[in-house]
Amino acid sequence: MEETVQKQLPTLKGATPEELAHAIFDVLDAKKAHNIKVLRVEDQTVITDYFVICTGNSSTQVKSLGGEVEYKLGLRGVSPTHFEGRDNNGWIVLDYDSVIVHIFNRENRDFYNLEKLYGDAQEITFEGIDDKIGEEQ
Repeated sequence: MEETVQKQLPTLKGATPEELAHAIFDVLDAKKAHNIKVLRVEDQTVITDYFVICTGNSSTQVKSLGGEVEYKLGLRGVSPTHFEGRDNNGWIVLDYDSVIVHIFNRENRDFYNLEKLYGDAQEITFEGIDDKIGEEQ
């Protein structure tokens, strides 16, 4: 089955940072992450081009979201250079160099408030699965 999935999904090797951020958004959206934000932070920091930030409802969902992003992008030929928080229930970080993924529980997202910290960043809007279904009806 993995082989079938790999054939159906194009590789992300050589993808632009925005294409990579969009692929990550799609994985998180499909797994029902909450309040997904994609911020273009290249003008605010030298560490990355994009942040993808989302919330999980429970420690189980936070871990599941992180694992799913790593797995699905791995099927498309891209692995994180760093994965932090596997044993943490409140915040997972996946570093894909040009895109850093932050998966929080609600309390940690409110506490760290990256959206406010990077308030000058441009928010990029991608269409979610539920939005696409609504258009088809």
